[in-house]
Amino acid sequence: MLPDEAGDPRKMSALVCFAVFLAGVAVCLHMGWALIWAMLLGIAAFGALGLRRGFSLRTLWGFAWGQGRKMCSLLVIYVLIGMITALWRSAGTIAWFIYHGLQIITPQLFILVTFALTCFLSYALGTSFGVVGTAGIIVMALARSGGVSTAVTAGAIVAGAYFGDRCSPASSSASLVAAATGTKLEENLRAMHRTGWLPLLLSAAVYAVLSAAHPIAAVDGAMLGELAQAFDLSLWTVLPALLILVLPLCRVPVRWSMAASVAAAFLVTVAQQRMPALQALRAALLGYAGPEGALREILSGGGVISMFTASVLAIATGLYAGLLSGIGALDGIREMVERAVRRAGLYPTCAGVCLLCAMMFCNQSTAPVVAPQLMAHSYEARGEGKRALALDIENSGIVLAALIPWNISVSIPLAMLGAGASALPYAVLLYMLPLCYLVTRRRLGPRAEKEKI
Repeated sequence: MLPDEAGDPRKMSALVCFAVFLAGVAVCLHMGWALIWAMLLGIAAFGALGLRRGFSLRTLWGFAWGQGRKMCSLLVIYVLIGMITALWRSAGTIAWFIYHGLQIITPQLFILVTFALTCFLSYALGTSFGVVGTAGIIVMALARSGGVSTAVTAGAIVAGAYFGDRCSPASSSASLVAAATGTKLEENLRAMHRTGWLPLLLSAAVYAVLSAAHPIAAVDGAMLGELAQAFDLSLWTVLPALLILVLPLCRVPVRWSMAASVAAAFLVTVAQQRMPALQALRAALLGYAGPEGALREILSGGGVISMFTASVLAIATGLYAGLLSGIGALDGIREMVERAVRRAGLYPTCAGVCLLCAMMFCNQSTAPVVAPQLMAHSYEARGEGKRALALDIENSGIVLAALIPWNISVSIPLAMLGAGASALPYAVLLYMLPLCYLVTRRRLGPRAEKEKI
């Protein structure tokens, strides 16, 4: 037997591989490189460890592909999300919501309206970065010109942006959790809605108080004029959003709802905004180029190409997790997690695992993939199963990642907004969700729903 196959040396070799991976993460963050390079380095390190433990390359690929294959099911969703983020821009859908959202702002309601507008947009669009990069930037400009705290405003924007990132039918993170846990997205969304109302209302109450404490001096109407001049803001521009909001309520599968929204946005772009069909198709694939002027930088973006990095990272994360599980690198950690479950319970342990993943891997995508690898047996042994695990991840890992200052889930949005980590205490919804769920889980979780049936 090799020294690596018994006792502490076996565990030490796995720790060395983890150290190599984390060093790669640190280098990527320092150099501004995509985290996919660190993930590939981790796959190579643990692949070498697997070879040392006597596994063949074919067997190692089988381990990795077993989990990576699940992530490939997300590709259609990611393609549709990319097309939506571009065509909603070209159709004027995002501009319509920003235009009318800014019109209802009053000095004493600025922060509350900011939170409500970003919540609605993120739920309709399903992307936190897309909301921050459009409505968020505009609202931050208004806050600076009106003398409102940038920290409070940025916190409300980030919180609202992650409302939809957690529970929107078009959310890539919701689809990732469903794929990683082997659950149905539609069922997960209903459970997230059920457990999301209380923290949403409490957060809104906090933002109402903050609005009174931080009124805006005046709202600059120049941005409204530019939006009205650049787009035909008739009610037709709302159609793509209505389809993606209403069709899931009518039990239409999420993919078909998103496809219908894409088709409607394409038609509105061509017929209402007078963009040539080939140019609209190009925008859907490569991203929308906004109108000339101040709006170009804000409204440009999206497209299938914008989802390439997220798609590769999701698949690589699946390969990484499958490889770790297959060669037994997670066995020791899995035992530690089970001991934590016996002491603290399922949800607190799940939240802790997700939080550590967010801190170590510096992205939002790893926790939904790694947590099921570590905790699926613990949930099954206690009769809670996959749906409970999926909901626990959604109510912890997905939002907690955005509270880690060095995690790209929030560092990039804050950089877009020109704000710092001082905004995080004001991202109320991000910690209100885990806290409320901790208290209400027994009454509102999947087990409670099953008992009612």
